[in-house]
Amino acid sequence: MFAFIDKLVPGGGGEEPLEDLSDEDLMLRYAEQDDSRAFELLVSRHEDALLNYITKRCGGRRGEAEELLQETFLRVVRSADGYEPKAKFTTWLYTIARNLCIDRSRRQSDQTELSMDEPLGDEPDADALVDRMADEDASAATVEHDRKQFRQQLAEALEALPDDQRDVFVMRECSGLKYREISDVVDAPVPTIKSRMRYALETLRRHLTDYRDHSFDHEEKQKIQAE
Repeated sequence: MFAFIDKLVPGGGGEEPLEDLSDEDLMLRYAEQDDSRAFELLVSRHEDALLNYITKRCGGRRGEAEELLQETFLRVVRSADGYEPKAKFTTWLYTIARNLCIDRSRRQSDQTELSMDEPLGDEPDADALVDRMADEDASAATVEHDRKQFRQQLAEALEALPDDQRDVFVMRECSGLKYREISDVVDAPVPTIKSRMRYALETLRRHLTDYRDHSFDHEEKQKIQAE
């Protein structure tokens, strides 16, 4: 998917391993030393989770998500000279991706975004939505059928969420970001992020009420989260 990397980044220097370097150090190495290997390692670390986030943020439109994913990493390349590790690399990366998604959404629709920012005071449910459906005894045939239906229902439910809630839910459940990281990405306090997560979970439960008693084994649960 990222054949364009070779055209954008010069070749790297020595042969020392980079795998133990942090994201921030890899980005600095690329920015300061033009080490294409460092950039390629950053892409390999984050492209799957980031594509998952963008795909769900775009309502499941895979082709559009892949375009935005490529544009996100292009922005990283173009901004390398001015990069400073003031925050985690993932915060910077997801901020770029989120802004691109917002810009694309605004071009496609004039719909006003509904905001539900008032904290409820309680911690949101810490378990992933599909974690509550895990069951080692689920039959393969039934799981496959239910998984497809659940995937469609979940996509529709996510699409119905306000953008601010969908952002938080997808970054938390699909990309694995912590509340503090999400807070930095969307520039909102942690209590607000937790409030949005709680609203999102409540809305998704209502949309997925037919699946309250259904269960998925561990392998199928992972497939649902990845799609």
